[in-house]
Amino acid sequence: MTILDQLADYAGERTRQAKKRFPLAEIRRQAEAQEKGNFAFEKALKKQGELAFICECKKASPSKGLIAPDFPYRQIAKEYEAAGADAISVLTEPKWFLGSDAYLREIAAEVSVPCLRKDFTVDEYMIYEAKLLGASAVLLIVSILDPARIREYLAVCDDLGLSALVEAHDEKETETAVRLGAQIIGVNNRNLRDFTVDTENSRRLRALVPPERIFVSESGVRGPEDVRRLREIGADAVLVGETLMRAADKKARLAELRGY
Repeated sequence: MTILDQLADYAGERTRQAKKRFPLAEIRRQAEAQEKGNFAFEKALKKQGELAFICECKKASPSKGLIAPDFPYRQIAKEYEAAGADAISVLTEPKWFLGSDAYLREIAAEVSVPCLRKDFTVDEYMIYEAKLLGASAVLLIVSILDPARIREYLAVCDDLGLSALVEAHDEKETETAVRLGAQIIGVNNRNLRDFTVDTENSRRLRALVPPERIFVSESGVRGPEDVRRLREIGADAVLVGETLMRAADKKARLAELRGY
């Protein structure tokens, strides 16, 4: 079993336990009772010729272990916002990434930029959770969801006014995301089955995504040269995690990545 399989299985177990405490019908009712979202995440990534930056708050990862022993997540999020981040990705997966729903709830309440709930969505319940936590978007990973479920989850997101970042790793998954109508397609340059990173993955798959869809390159951005290459292939946005999390001065590091 790969780490991705383990992440998906654990997300399913977390959801089963959550449903015992708070039933699906009730969380759906509460989420649908809230004001419908305005797809703020999607709008934030449409910058007409400029590369948008999704800056990530994460304490740890399966591949790198503990990244930020000291994790003042609200301060980090505010630094990102002050630095000009277009969106913030917040890890809520608790076992391998040491994330928490509380991180997302508090960050979303502190900043004005839209937040992505970075977790391993395997049940519609998690989408309703994301809405109640203040997220503007959720992550849907093609390799752990069958097409019928992705289509169902995209419809739930549309009903709630949430954006969906649909993540692919290869040609087949990218074609599936396009076929199912995903408006935001992310190509993960890190293979979550063996943790290898190849930013050329984005270059290979860019041509498969129609220009009217938003193309996000995820993982592996270490410096301005990586960003330059992603601009050249026509990426609309880039998700940057570890590079920013390890920077003492996040504003300066983001400016460097942008080429300012």
